[in-house]
Amino acid sequence: MKKGIIVLLAATLGLAACNKEKKGAGGLLYTIHHSEGKEKIKEGDIVKMNFIQKNDKDSVLANTYDSEMAQVFPAQKKMYSGDMNDVLTLFGEGDSATFKVNLDTMAFYSKQPKPEQFKNDKYITFTVKVEKVFKKNANEPDSLFKKRAGEFFQADYKATIDKKKGAEEGKIKSYVADNNLKTTTAASGLQYIITTAGGAEKAAIGDTVSLNYTGRLTKKNAKGTYPVFDTSDEKIAKAEGKFQAGRPYGPTKMAVGGTIPGFTEAIQLIGKGGKITAIIPSKLGYGEQGAVQVGIMPYSPIVFEIEITDIKKGQAPTAQTMSAPMMK
Repeated sequence: MKKGIIVLLAATLGLAACNKEKKGAGGLLYTIHHSEGKEKIKEGDIVKMNFIQKNDKDSVLANTYDSEMAQVFPAQKKMYSGDMNDVLTLFGEGDSATFKVNLDTMAFYSKQPKPEQFKNDKYITFTVKVEKVFKKNANEPDSLFKKRAGEFFQADYKATIDKKKGAEEGKIKSYVADNNLKTTTAASGLQYIITTAGGAEKAAIGDTVSLNYTGRLTKKNAKGTYPVFDTSDEKIAKAEGKFQAGRPYGPTKMAVGGTIPGFTEAIQLIGKGGKITAIIPSKLGYGEQGAVQVGIMPYSPIVFEIEITDIKKGQAPTAQTMSAPMMK
């Protein structure tokens, strides 16, 4: 029994030591949560990493877990002690850690002012998990290393995309179940809930509609909510950190037929004053390419909450190319 207690105590002390915040050069602060004890990252290695980036207000600025796409990048030569590249040398494959880069030190050495988004912050904080460290073999020519790394990460990316494609149907089912939705499924695969039918006259191809909309992802974020990637609602935009100064909010005019197929189909199901929630599979949305600039990854289903405020009838076009994004 005593031996068991001693082993447990040693493990507890080891865990506490591993999670103790330490100070590094240049005002760096870091905490290693878990270490696999593997060889540390060095300049020239190619790193695959998941991370959450925050400011001093604990606001999430970037999160690779939400997109389900870890970032791949080469470890570069440090500019100064305690910078982003220097801190990587503290970690190896399989390690998880939190580190805080001092923004005043960064500004001093880069001779650049703090970015506007960080002007009132002292640190930029990253919580990371090192998924893979691809290393050069001894005496391996650079050309061979780059070829080998390219082939590895291309195959790794394909495996990730194939996994996302296979998981899409399950994501839609989970979203519907988690939100207790009773949807209607169209022949195209679009699922929808009409909250308000609106006027008898429906929108059609060639019409111009004015509408309010909010687009969300179907995977919950760290806050337990479904992230918004675009909205015409200023209040929602501010609450979700998506506000764009100078952009007009409120009812937005768009041509019926000029958006992604799932959105076009959804707005033709309601009239003026109508409200609909559309769950759009990727084949009716952004497909295998996604819209990465707004956080929509390949093979990602999305949800739109739509309200039509006005319909202006027009002539149906003889031919029209569907443009993917409705976002600005």
